[in-house]
Amino acid sequence: MIPDPYDIAIVGAGVVGAALARELSGFDLRCLLLDAAPDVGTGTTKANTAILHTGFDATPGSLEARLVRRGYAVLGEYAERTGIAVERTGALLVAWDDDQLAALPGLAEKARHNGYTAIRSLRADELYAREPHLGPGARGGLEVPDESIVCPWTTPLAYATEALAGGVELRLATRMTGVETGPEEHLLRTSGGPIRARWLVNAAGLGSDLVDRMLGHEDFTITPRRGELIVFDKLARSLVSSILLPVPTARGKGVLVAPTVYGNVLLGPTADDVGDRTDTATTAAGLAGLREKGRRILPELLDEEVTATYAGLRAATEHADYRIRVHADQRYAVAGGIRSTGLSASMAIAEHLVELLEDAGLKLVPTARPEPPRMPALGEATPRPYQDADRIAADPAYGAIVCHCERVTAGELRDALASPLPPAELDGLRRRTRAMNGRCQGFWCGAEVTRLFEGRQR
Repeated sequence: MIPDPYDIAIVGAGVVGAALARELSGFDLRCLLLDAAPDVGTGTTKANTAILHTGFDATPGSLEARLVRRGYAVLGEYAERTGIAVERTGALLVAWDDDQLAALPGLAEKARHNGYTAIRSLRADELYAREPHLGPGARGGLEVPDESIVCPWTTPLAYATEALAGGVELRLATRMTGVETGPEEHLLRTSGGPIRARWLVNAAGLGSDLVDRMLGHEDFTITPRRGELIVFDKLARSLVSSILLPVPTARGKGVLVAPTVYGNVLLGPTADDVGDRTDTATTAAGLAGLREKGRRILPELLDEEVTATYAGLRAATEHADYRIRVHADQRYAVAGGIRSTGLSASMAIAEHLVELLEDAGLKLVPTARPEPPRMPALGEATPRPYQDADRIAADPAYGAIVCHCERVTAGELRDALASPLPPAELDGLRRRTRAMNGRCQGFWCGAEVTRLFEGRQR
């Protein structure tokens, strides 16, 4: 017997799906969030440049521009309340030749059209005063003082944790394979059995066009765009204080150098369209190309040790804007083509979808919303547990370091494994604590972390 229908089912537990689940948890609804992966935030969400964008360079008048601008504000406030790591480093847009220099006034004007007025021009000498390790030959630039770096792992975890506290049901490792739409409800065929839902929201990221076609639409096609990145050791962090941006092109923001909230330095990403929606392999050619570009931007960076390399896939489409639609006659909504700016825009996308769903007929009765969760301190800008003498005195587990590269303690690992949304795999534990994410990549601590993880799984 198939259980009673949910009021609404959300397919995709990335940062957008999790943000929507959180938003809907404030209403009297029976809501389900499902994902094919064993954890939230495992797709595009986890493997990006982790920048909280102001939206200064978005296309003026686009939905993306509006939602990134709004998302920057509300996610910044939410991060303060929940402990999501954010650092306001600012960004420098660097011109390296005459053509790029000539493009800067237009980019500054675009920023002002987008409502961002803090942007200002910098001479070459001002650039080097700000970033003395910048490579030779910079001609000038623009300063964007409000661009920030953010923790991309804790953000969807915070959304999903709050959603669970608000009554949303979460089903992971559950793949949607088909759907039958009737006059009153949808019947979702999934790897975990049939699911009934009156409303359906497609936030399936790289698979959002495939789900859209199940509902009879062909509004967009996802072409996965692979972005490879290099993560440099924490000893490189003193080389750069701002996000160093190139002059953007039609294919994206280009290769940048950016600090991370974990104390490392990122170089990337590449932008290569691939046919395989699971192809997150790094390539010799891609990494060599990044090193070549990095040598021009920040030459001394190439002398530093590499901690890791990785690749993420962005949900690129043939359209220049997000594809957010509600089909009221089907009680169906889609959030497709949400590219790398989706992290910044996530809470605003959720607000926008809720407004569209209500206009389309979804009955929304507000209920008491739970307090936002307090997330673990993963960033280096605030004290971590191993640095907190009072916390260690109260619980010595916070002074027992297990992962020495990232200074992760037994107390943090214990808390993650006992959290309302515990990890199902070691990678999930890594994203919740930073364990095994340092220069040795788990060589020293991997056995102990695995023992703790498996002990909690029994």
